[in-house]
Amino acid sequence: MASLMQSLIGKKPTPEELVKKWRQQIRSQERELDKSARGIETEEAKVKRSLKLAAKRNDVTSCRILAKEVVRSRKARDRIASSKAQLNSLNMSMQHQLATTKIAGTLQKSTAIMSTVNNLIKLPEISSTMQEMSAEMMKAGIIDEMMEDTLENAMGDEDGVEEEAEEEVNKVLFELTDGRLGEAPGAVDGGLEVEKEQKKVQEEDIDSMAARLSALRA
Repeated sequence: MASLMQSLIGKKPTPEELVKKWRQQIRSQERELDKSARGIETEEAKVKRSLKLAAKRNDVTSCRILAKEVVRSRKARDRIASSKAQLNSLNMSMQHQLATTKIAGTLQKSTAIMSTVNNLIKLPEISSTMQEMSAEMMKAGIIDEMMEDTLENAMGDEDGVEEEAEEEVNKVLFELTDGRLGEAPGAVDGGLEVEKEQKKVQEEDIDSMAARLSALRA
């Protein structure tokens, strides 16, 4: 009867099976982050080309909008690189857990894993998967219950992007316009003359690019 009930309920995964599953999920998340980074790079290249064209028209307003998008995309790529490093650290911790399990027979509680998972949950790109993984790790006894403010902070990392430092935008302008704009942007403002209809189309293109970058970052 006991064996029948066990087959109906389902066999409880062994520590080795749990670690193997988590490591597979980590590798999967790393591939997803690589894909996101490539998408951001592709859109960033388009934004750079548009910025250079706008600079040739002396369209300073569009240049500054596009420069801000470049700053955002670079920050997003930096965040992805940091995420991958932390995922790699988590993967190594899981490998250590596997080695320990073969000796002790059980999974061991780890403050290092707890800290890494706490950080990874805050990243929008992988937050959902990491929340699921953390719940399984809590159940397995590897980590304690997450602090209440962890999930509240998970979606708050993007708040600061609306207030990019002016120097970062100027740096991008200087870089992509060979010093024509970023160094002294005010000197070009007076020469801005763009037809209203043409400017409307340009702004729509910029909005479209910004939307695609925002979707990739999310």
